[in-house]
Amino acid sequence: MELSDDIMYQASVDKNPDFEGVFWMGVKTTGIFCRPTCTARKPKPENVEFFQNTKDAILKGYRPCKVCKPLENPDETPEYIQQILEELREDPSLKFKDFDLIQRGLEPATVRRWFQKNHGMTFHSFQRMFRLNTAFKKIQQGENIMETAYDSGFESLSGFNESFKSIFGVSPKNSKTQRIIDLKRIETPIGTMYAAAVEEGICMLEFTDRKMVETEFKDLAKSLNATIVQGENPHFKTLEKELSEYFEGNRTEFTVPLSPVGTEFQKSVWKVLLKIPYGETWTYRKQSEVLGDAKKVRAVANANGMNKISIIIPCHRVIGSNGTLTGYGGGIWRKQKLLELEKAILF
Repeated sequence: MELSDDIMYQASVDKNPDFEGVFWMGVKTTGIFCRPTCTARKPKPENVEFFQNTKDAILKGYRPCKVCKPLENPDETPEYIQQILEELREDPSLKFKDFDLIQRGLEPATVRRWFQKNHGMTFHSFQRMFRLNTAFKKIQQGENIMETAYDSGFESLSGFNESFKSIFGVSPKNSKTQRIIDLKRIETPIGTMYAAAVEEGICMLEFTDRKMVETEFKDLAKSLNATIVQGENPHFKTLEKELSEYFEGNRTEFTVPLSPVGTEFQKSVWKVLLKIPYGETWTYRKQSEVLGDAKKVRAVANANGMNKISIIIPCHRVIGSNGTLTGYGGGIWRKQKLLELEKAILF
């Protein structure tokens, strides 16, 4: 998709989030450069120029805007949070108090705000939930409920039962019949993603800022009659390794097992997506023809939109009949970046 200066300027005026990561705007009169969604007052069109990356803007002498902070990825998990999450994964019985955070040079209010924004709860509530998630898995694996309760830091069995039921909707005893979907945040060069997995394979890989992500979680849990818990899964290690290789340009095919959740028709559409060669693009019409019915263009497009496993099931390789980059759940800019990455490796 060729972006004219007029399109980019209008996107900046509209503060259009679809263009985040696609371009940056340099303001000649101030010497600063901004992201498209910057809230600062927009300069006149003749006073701006556009860049495809931040490096070019800096090389031309522009400074990053203090309002929109164009060098930061707003979706990225800060390193200090990644470290805390890693420690909790290794030892879920850990209890970080405000004093512990201060000892690390962290402001408890900052940590609290991050968890509130990204998980809808305070850091202390998240830690409690993490301990209960681990307890849920232990009970599923046949461990004693009372021992699990005390290992999880609860002082009484009744307190453990009450907290467990408030989170999972069932008592620890009845939880043995429910499935578990493991959930983890994964960092990528184009944003943080949620990965979800069951025993059979990866069932979800979505960008955390996708508008429909909460609905997708609910659909996933309902379809599998399962509870989603924060925790490790053997498939995550393979997924992270292969994603890292993909973004480095060292992998063109994924081998991590997949377990997509959808209707039979949707699954048949996603199987066709897996046939699109790395670095190539197909139209919705071609995808429909390969599926066996050229008239199902709209139905195929809808099924692509319901794909919950981004990148690996490559719906980013499908474009409009006129060559334009049509809708993508993770944002048009990500679709463009993925296609650019694949083409750059091939040519």
